[in-house]
Amino acid sequence: MYFNTKATPRQNELCSFQFSVHSWKTMFAPDKHSQQQKKTAPNLGTIEVTLNQSEYHRGEWLRLMLETDKARKHLQDDDKKRLDLRVRDIQFLKKELQLKLEETLEEIDTLEVLQSRVVKALEACREPLRVTLLCLEERNKRVPSERVHDEVESELQEEKEVIENVSSVLQQALQQITEQIRLCRSAKCNVEKDLREKYEAECIDNACTIMTTHSVKSQEQYSGPNPVLASLTVNPRQWEEVSEINISTAEQQKTNSVFLRSVVESLLEQTAGDMRKQIHATTAAFRLNVHKIKSTKSQMEDQLVKIQSEIASQRRIKEDLLLNIKENEHFLSLAQARLELRRQRPLKEQCHDPAQAQLLAEVQQLADHINRLHEAVNQSEEEQRSLTRCELELQESINMKAISLYIDEVSCAQYRESVVIHNF
Repeated sequence: MYFNTKATPRQNELCSFQFSVHSWKTMFAPDKHSQQQKKTAPNLGTIEVTLNQSEYHRGEWLRLMLETDKARKHLQDDDKKRLDLRVRDIQFLKKELQLKLEETLEEIDTLEVLQSRVVKALEACREPLRVTLLCLEERNKRVPSERVHDEVESELQEEKEVIENVSSVLQQALQQITEQIRLCRSAKCNVEKDLREKYEAECIDNACTIMTTHSVKSQEQYSGPNPVLASLTVNPRQWEEVSEINISTAEQQKTNSVFLRSVVESLLEQTAGDMRKQIHATTAAFRLNVHKIKSTKSQMEDQLVKIQSEIASQRRIKEDLLLNIKENEHFLSLAQARLELRRQRPLKEQCHDPAQAQLLAEVQQLADHINRLHEAVNQSEEEQRSLTRCELELQESINMKAISLYIDEVSCAQYRESVVIHNF
């Protein structure tokens, strides 16, 4: 007997069996002579051999069936143990995946809450920035002489820069949170997919555990063959690594998320503190500037009252000077009339007597007094004009201070009342 080296073991086994049957038929086949005798009388020896051969094979077949039953039971027990162990492995990984899924979902919810806080913080930056710009615009409405780069102007510019920087940083944080939420959701989807596959595999393995021959027959009636491609199968280590990768990825994203949350929480606290500090500094600068303007305006008003009082006094003294000039002019006219009248004396009587000298001196003195009084009147008028200019300048300055005071104390204050920085 020759075996084909390229044939499968099952084919060689069948060939060996066919050869054995052929040899047995040849060994025990009766020749033509025996057949002729059989027609006349049975051969007892042949019958005995046939009976012995049948009993031998029947015993072998019974032993084979017993061995087959024993091997089948052992295989079924091993199958059940292996399937139970596999189910426990799947259940263990399912618990790990389920725990990681819950942690990932909780982290996503926490990130979404933090995202809403950052969005609210960004929205909270818009109103302070708008108010700051309005205050800068309002202060540009001051008269040109009052448009100085004072402390309030510096604080407002600093406030504008702080709010803009905070908005920029919060916008970057919002982008990072959005990206982290996307990564966490991606990890969640992978874990959920793995869980569904594990659940399906567990159901299949549990079905395999309770499957019987009757259930197999009924299943074969409703479902066709479902071949498994060898290229799609994975070994147990690869199967376990898939879940480990999903768990590790979810854990890494959770770690990244926790770190990002701590950074953003610190950032929210710091930016809120910076904005509160700057807004308080600007408000304090406004208050100090309002106090300075009020003080300066009050001093100007006091000076204005004094100047107005002095102008009134100058007017009164001018009037008195004019009256005094008139009185002196009357007395000068009287003295001049006396001198004129004395010129009408006879020639012999026109001597330069003390009376004449007194009258001449009186005229000279009265003329000097009148001239000095006129100079005083002129000087008084000049003082009045100077005081009037000071009055006008003070009134203009007071009006400008009033405008600046209204802008800083009323207009800007009304805008800034709405600026309240809460904890983001």
